[in-house]
Amino acid sequence: MKRPVATAAASLVARLKPGADGFIRLGIDERDWIGLAMGAAQGLQDLLALWVDGNAAHMALGVPALKLRIIVSVPLKRGSFPSVARNHAAAIRLERSLRDLHGVEPKGLPDARNWIDHGKWPSPPPGLVKDVARPDKAYAFLTAEGDGLHQIAVGPVHAGIIEPGHFRFTANGEAVVRLEERLGYVHKGIEALCRDADIATAARIAARISGDSTVAYSFAFARAVEAALAWRPPPRAVLLRAIMAELERLSHHVNDVGAICNDASVVVLHAHCTLLREDILQTAAQCFGHRMMMDCIVPGGVAVDLSAESADAIKALLARCTKGFEAVVRVYDEAPSLQDRTVTTGVVSAELAARFGAGGHVGRASGRAFDTRKIFPYPPYEKLDFTIAVRDEGDVDSRVWIRIEEVRSSIALIRQLLNLLKPGPLMSSMPKVLASEGASMVESFRGDVFIALRLDDRGRLANFHARDPSCFQWPLLEAAIEGNIVADFPLCNKSFNCSYSGHDM
Repeated sequence: MKRPVATAAASLVARLKPGADGFIRLGIDERDWIGLAMGAAQGLQDLLALWVDGNAAHMALGVPALKLRIIVSVPLKRGSFPSVARNHAAAIRLERSLRDLHGVEPKGLPDARNWIDHGKWPSPPPGLVKDVARPDKAYAFLTAEGDGLHQIAVGPVHAGIIEPGHFRFTANGEAVVRLEERLGYVHKGIEALCRDADIATAARIAARISGDSTVAYSFAFARAVEAALAWRPPPRAVLLRAIMAELERLSHHVNDVGAICNDASVVVLHAHCTLLREDILQTAAQCFGHRMMMDCIVPGGVAVDLSAESADAIKALLARCTKGFEAVVRVYDEAPSLQDRTVTTGVVSAELAARFGAGGHVGRASGRAFDTRKIFPYPPYEKLDFTIAVRDEGDVDSRVWIRIEEVRSSIALIRQLLNLLKPGPLMSSMPKVLASEGASMVESFRGDVFIALRLDDRGRLANFHARDPSCFQWPLLEAAIEGNIVADFPLCNKSFNCSYSGHDM
């Protein structure tokens, strides 16, 4: 590929203006499609998402250094398109999913095994127009060669109340030589459910993609619809959205710090963090009518207001949370037994984090200073004062400290937002519906959530695609555990806390 992709990306800035959603859209040929895939593999741009709509494959790319986001489209030829994964490993599972869900064929896909489809769907699968061949034999896990190797199968059903996923370890004694994941057990057919749904129904479906990120998904869906319709939510609604988003981030980071300590056998810190999280959830229920704040963010604004008394309740919560959480941090920082379990355990290299475009605490703990709120800011974050916490070690300890810093940051951000609140409407009127499309990126507690959608002239969804940050984090967990002992897997796994439901869609 002789055409330098970075130069091509820069030329796009000069030639085209981004749409209301901040994305430049461009139809390209297969040669440029392959070139952009190679550029992503070389780190010239980040792969954000990959999906099929109609008779075209679409790829969203980000160039953080240029504050540039692009959606490129290539026509399908007899149901196929050039594989991105052939040049860029981060796309392998995305393309395997596209084969299962749409019956398309990425030409040159290096791993042709099914992914979401476990061979149990009816024929044809739900939401798929054409029939496709599906497996009728056991899934072929990758092999490893060497003396004294054995396999350990874990899941998909686990001992705790968690979502299903299968983990196949190849080990030499206690040392893990290879881990391979098998996911897809909680596939819900989100894209098919949203297809031809009205905006209100699709908003409720989007809010349930991954329950622990319900605010983030509702936020992203609302922004995508609003971009498509040039629909501006009122200022008060924008601030309330961010308050909910930061409360969601706060509750899960606090909970995850405790859960990591629990997996390192420091149960008392887990109990302390569980109580703090319960305080956050009860305050959210008091203020917004739902512990997880589900369905509170809607296209055009928000569905619930924050009274003066509720604002005071949040301020009191922040004071309690600061005091209680800092006590946890002091114990964590001063406990040699904890440090022994977390420091240098489950390392993700900076090179891998960058290659897979890992977001959230996973990427930032390995030196990737990416946070959608800063790199591709959306209201109201472009007006708020906060910094991105970044560390370079890439181990469990670093992922804990990123969470700690983000807890502190979220507390400070909520205080800023409460001070900015002014009386005003919660919703704006919906504009006239025209066939259009929109995309959005919103920072969840795990990282960047991506949504792209297309509306028809009836105001119904002609197409919907969502990508969870876990899609680019799950593969890194396989790398993180290599060379560690099997007993450290729960610790590594919890330090990632990837979403099964968000990944499986």
